[in-house]
Amino acid sequence: MESAARERFDNQAHNTQFNINTSIKAYTDVLRAAASYFQAGGEVTRESFHRYVGGLDLAQNYPAIDNINFAEYYTDAVRPAAEGRQRQIADQGYPAFVRHPAGVRREYAVLTLIEPLAGFSDRYGLDIAARPGVAEALFRARDQGTMSSSGQPIPLRSAPSHVGMAMRIPIYRNGMPTSTVAERRAACIGSVGLGFSVPRLVGAALAEMPVHAVRVTLHDSSTGAQPPILLFDSQPGAPHAGSEHFTSELPVQFHGRTWHAQFSVPKQELYSRFDQFLPLLAGSMGFGASVLIYALFVTLASSRRRAVKMARAMTRELRDSQARLQLSHHRLRRLAAHADHIKEEERKRIAREIHDDLGQNLLALRIEADILATRTEKSHPRLHARARATLHQIDNTIRSVRHIINDLRPNVLDLGLSAAVEWQIAQFRQRSGIKCEFIEDAIADNGVDDHCATAFFRVLQESLSNIHQHACATLVRVELHQSHGMLRMTISDNGIGINTASRHKAGSFGLVGIEERISLLGGNCSISSLSHGGTTVSIAVPVGFRAAPAEDMRLSA
Repeated sequence: MESAARERFDNQAHNTQFNINTSIKAYTDVLRAAASYFQAGGEVTRESFHRYVGGLDLAQNYPAIDNINFAEYYTDAVRPAAEGRQRQIADQGYPAFVRHPAGVRREYAVLTLIEPLAGFSDRYGLDIAARPGVAEALFRARDQGTMSSSGQPIPLRSAPSHVGMAMRIPIYRNGMPTSTVAERRAACIGSVGLGFSVPRLVGAALAEMPVHAVRVTLHDSSTGAQPPILLFDSQPGAPHAGSEHFTSELPVQFHGRTWHAQFSVPKQELYSRFDQFLPLLAGSMGFGASVLIYALFVTLASSRRRAVKMARAMTRELRDSQARLQLSHHRLRRLAAHADHIKEEERKRIAREIHDDLGQNLLALRIEADILATRTEKSHPRLHARARATLHQIDNTIRSVRHIINDLRPNVLDLGLSAAVEWQIAQFRQRSGIKCEFIEDAIADNGVDDHCATAFFRVLQESLSNIHQHACATLVRVELHQSHGMLRMTISDNGIGINTASRHKAGSFGLVGIEERISLLGGNCSISSLSHGGTTVSIAVPVGFRAAPAEDMRLSA
């Protein structure tokens, strides 16, 4: 019962919050429309401004708005000329122009148009920039080209006890640039603004609530003042809400400022007659249901116990089997990862030993043979020929050694993944004669460790080997890029594709090896083949991922 009443109260509070925000937006739209009227071009006279505001019918459509006005901006240097122009305008019901409060200031913002004028004629000539806080908000909005509100409460002539708020938007001369602060200052002629009653605005939204005992208080805590400024209280003097009340606090946005609307209502106000009888009804139904369930339980207790015991035994056995299967699978994967790691490390070690020992010896032997061939070129022609033949044989041996090293682990991997991929593609083009395109984005090689780079390189090797042997392709495309913390590679061809039977053929482990390599790196692999031909292998691995260490294989025993 209480939860349902609480839900109704929360829905009503949110609806009222929405109505308040909607009213603030409507008044903001009125201000923007007035600004557009000034920006439309042509001179805005007192008569035309009077007709425009009269057409809005504020009392009927926007009852919280007190007045709409225009403030002319000018500096002290042009003040005499600006005030002289005002004194020369026909009255149209306006009093004689006198700027107030008096005093010399660097900049002025003087009200020169006010509608409705009745009740506000003494505001004509008021310099609203005389208050420092208001002036700061006005001229900051002018420099930024945005709507402004000082957030300071203003007195309302129509309701002195109400808290009022003002909004203003700067107006710039048509045709003048407004890209920079200096340009906006030079182009600004003033601002159009309006003042509205906060109690009338909130009261209109509150009137739509079906429960009229709800108390609403509106505070402005964005100023940092303690306690927060009270803008509205629908029940002034009422005691604070206690445990017998529903309460809810919701934010209301007002041009960069956050107001806090607190709703409270006695719980009894939200309880319907049905809610009051609901506990008794629920208790009776619960008691009857309990009796029926107890009878059923007594009837089926013995058979249920046997069934539960059997189900638990089967579940336990199934879970144990599943756990053993998962453990075995985990151990096999760790063993495979360990074996792959050892194989790559052994390849690297053998390649380096061949390079460092046999390669250096062959290089030294070639130097000696080259020296011998040079020195015997003229004096011993036959010995020179034998030396050149030996030199040629040494070069062939060096090429074979380089080929073996590259088959074991290409040295180009030490230059980064991108360089290794480009080298492998060049080797594929030379070996197969198939056109191969390489597309890459900027890759941060320092974020790709050797383990990940080796895995990507082996996947590329396996994919290109499959394409060469089985795909009958004429075009291959390799894409390599890094984005959003993921390193991605896509290998696609226009060959005959892969059927399902071929993927799962006994003794075929190439594609399985690709998927397993990427899975061990925490990535994902997708191998797809289109019906009209062509195959795409897509892999993605998180950059910086570290596979679980596999050196402690004693756990697998």
